[in-house]
Amino acid sequence: MAVTEGSGPRTYGNFRRPRASGLRGLSLGATMLLFGGLIAVVLSTLISVWIALALAVVLALAMAPLAVRDRHGRTLMQRGAVRLAWWRNTSSGGNLYRSGPLGRAGGGTCRLPGLAAQSSLSEAQDGYGRPFAVITVPATNHHTVVVSCDADGAALVDERQVDIWVAHWGQWLSALGTEPGLVAASVTVETAPDPGVRLQQEIGANAVDDAPDLAREMLRDVVAAYPSGSAQISTRIALTYSGAARAGAPRRNVEEMAVHIGTRLPGLTAGLSMTGAGTAVPMTATELAEAVRVAYDPTVAQLVEEARAAGGTGLTWDQAGPTAAQEEWDHYRHDGVHSITWAMTEAPQGEVFSNVLTGLVQPSRDIARKRVTLLYRPHSRAEGARVVQQDYKNALFTAQQQPIGRASDDAEVVAARKAAEEQAQGHGVIQFGLLITATVDSAEDLPRATAAVDNLAPAARIAVRPAYGSQAAAFAAALPLGLVLPLHTALPQTVRDAM
Repeated sequence: MAVTEGSGPRTYGNFRRPRASGLRGLSLGATMLLFGGLIAVVLSTLISVWIALALAVVLALAMAPLAVRDRHGRTLMQRGAVRLAWWRNTSSGGNLYRSGPLGRAGGGTCRLPGLAAQSSLSEAQDGYGRPFAVITVPATNHHTVVVSCDADGAALVDERQVDIWVAHWGQWLSALGTEPGLVAASVTVETAPDPGVRLQQEIGANAVDDAPDLAREMLRDVVAAYPSGSAQISTRIALTYSGAARAGAPRRNVEEMAVHIGTRLPGLTAGLSMTGAGTAVPMTATELAEAVRVAYDPTVAQLVEEARAAGGTGLTWDQAGPTAAQEEWDHYRHDGVHSITWAMTEAPQGEVFSNVLTGLVQPSRDIARKRVTLLYRPHSRAEGARVVQQDYKNALFTAQQQPIGRASDDAEVVAARKAAEEQAQGHGVIQFGLLITATVDSAEDLPRATAAVDNLAPAARIAVRPAYGSQAAAFAAALPLGLVLPLHTALPQTVRDAM
């Protein structure tokens, strides 16, 4: 991320998607297929012109799904693969989930569905003696800890302080590339209606018996009227570590990973205090189970608040999932509510201000519960250097293909060179994505939620598209569970990049 300073407000930018290493924007696999097909066409002319013509037609038909892209950069082959996977999933009933005493999954419990079905939850203590929960996903051997933050917000804060927060946040993200064993991180900002239970408990605990009648009446009106127009904003940061050991060493178990994470957690939470995140405290197993339970069934939010105020809910990980869920092509139904999840397809272009995402994360009256999740996958120093250098070479190669240089290609070369220079100066390189989940009470409210997100996304200078055919997986990835989606796909990441 480049920073521009001047006499005016500070701006940020140069968010780049690495250029394809193929010809004319094609992927490496498509370019190799094109060259191989052209060689076959040329050689076939020695046998018969008709054979060469037939091979040329076959090559064109094979290249079309790899070359034609929509406005979100997805090829016809990628879209067709999603359709095929969705057909296979619905044919086998994989889009339906039933749990609980009468369900077919979970053995009478309410475990999480989909990618998090095999996950488990344990609890340990960090270096400060604070209890923290560890989510273990056996399929990827990942272990996740979630930190709850009380963000300060930018209201009545001068620009200089906001710039300091952003600078420290950039340093904190850059340091993740050197964090031992860390493979991913996420920041989830969730807005939901405030049930008013905490306000009622606070007023009840501080009321006195001999208070004036006017004061009592005023406080009763506050308790009755205030929650109807207020929102509850929760910020959670998930840090995902790999349990893979070094070469020659055995695979680390949950207890060993808990010790490793516990020693790193105090430093990470202390670093967040300088970023405007406020007080950063690890979430316990019960708190995490409550947050996930409310995400799948928002109707129990008030009950959870009341039980927490009365001494605790006692929810376990086996009770955090929904009783019933059904995934549709364009939305996800879970425990009587409906959700749509969008994925970012284009990062903010040009220069933006530090408040570019403010409108997106703020509460919206057209969306009952909204969740905005930033997904991060940091590169190590060596890997980051390789990525930016390869991107610079690809940008140069693309610019040199044109007989007359285009301004867009020249700008890409300049931006790629600037990114390489910043990495050489010690800046970190990190992949990031964004998911937006909107949850409403009924299917009739889905069009309003869609319209609200369609208005908020352009204001945030990003392009988004619904996660068609993957709503259940995208919903789970937007939760602070530490799921790294590229590692849960059928094809490896390297194969998908080549295609």
